Amino acid sequence: MTQITRKHYIDNLRWIILLVLIPYHTAMAWNAWGEPNYILFGGNKLISSVIVLFSPYFMPLLFVLAGVSTKYAMKKRTNKEYLVDRVKRLLVPCLFGTIVLMPIMSYIAHRFNYSYEGGFLRHYGVFCTKFTDLTGADGGFSLGQFWFVLYLFVISTVALGILILSGKNTPKEEKEIPLWIVCLLGLPLPFLSEILSIGGKSLAEFTYLFMVGYYVFADEKIVSKTEKNCWLLLVIGLVATVLNVYLFLWSDKEFATLNTVAKYVSEWIMIVALIGVAKRFWNFSGNVSNYMNKRSFLFYIYHFIWVVLFQYILYEIVGESTAVLFVGTVILAYVSTFVTCEISIRIPFLCFLTGTKYGSKK
Repeated sequence: MTQITRKHYIDNLRWIILLVLIPYHTAMAWNAWGEPNYILFGGNKLISSVIVLFSPYFMPLLFVLAGVSTKYAMKKRTNKEYLVDRVKRLLVPCLFGTIVLMPIMSYIAHRFNYSYEGGFLRHYGVFCTKFTDLTGADGGFSLGQFWFVLYLFVISTVALGILILSGKNTPKEEKEIPLWIVCLLGLPLPFLSEILSIGGKSLAEFTYLFMVGYYVFADEKIVSKTEKNCWLLLVIGLVATVLNVYLFLWSDKEFATLNTVAKYVSEWIMIVALIGVAKRFWNFSGNVSNYMNKRSFLFYIYHFIWVVLFQYILYEIVGESTAVLFVGTVILAYVSTFVTCEISIRIPFLCFLTGTKYGSKK
């Protein structure tokens, strides 16, 4: 197989964006649009702005990065090796998280939101049999954050089939794509967002983003163009992002069409811009980046349960003190998540269940 030079900016961008998850999921307890959540304190527009600031692009970006990583993975693995790797690193952790971690989060939600008084074992039966909106906020079944892992496994498997049928190993002459065409690749997103959508998460949209990552952003010539224009792209993306926050949360008037345009411009242009920024400023390796890269997936697996647990505990202690609840949860969740990662990465069985390579402690 071909020797591939690791793209450090892809790894660094991935773990940096994953760090957003703790304040993001903490803020969901105050979402101003009434979305069900494991812990729900009531609407707060200021805290909700944190959610809307990142929501258009940070999960779509992860699917694009997954597509890029797949392109390089397929150059050093056979089809069988790649599929086995996806089972070990995605399907097994998804089952582990859904069976072991999600019932705990759903149990806390059941107690907090609906004053459930039964024990955990009794609730486990509720979790396994109650299928409502799949958020878990009412104590029912939920994939929680593991929807991303399941989607990525399904998309990876489908992508492998597409690549086999299209002859991925057949040498092809690559035509250079202008940056303006790359920017236009976001146009299908509004139309794909409602196709195969489960809980507002479109399998069609994320498959498209994954394949764009594979075919477009794995091309260093294209990434170099985004790098050269990263400041302009970032300004456009941030303007659209701030406009989306204002129109969605703070405007007293209805601007539905403009809001939709701002949302999808934010989604796509921020993806393109952040890849360019990462290539320019984060294309390095070192102790911190190596440490975070080896723990980024573990961080994703464990972070949410700590957010929910500390929100529940802190509310019992401090009551409705929004500042303490938010800041306290964020700090305690970060610390506890990293401690959990350090414990997990040292236990072979947990490494297997979480798709982590044992012995990658440093």
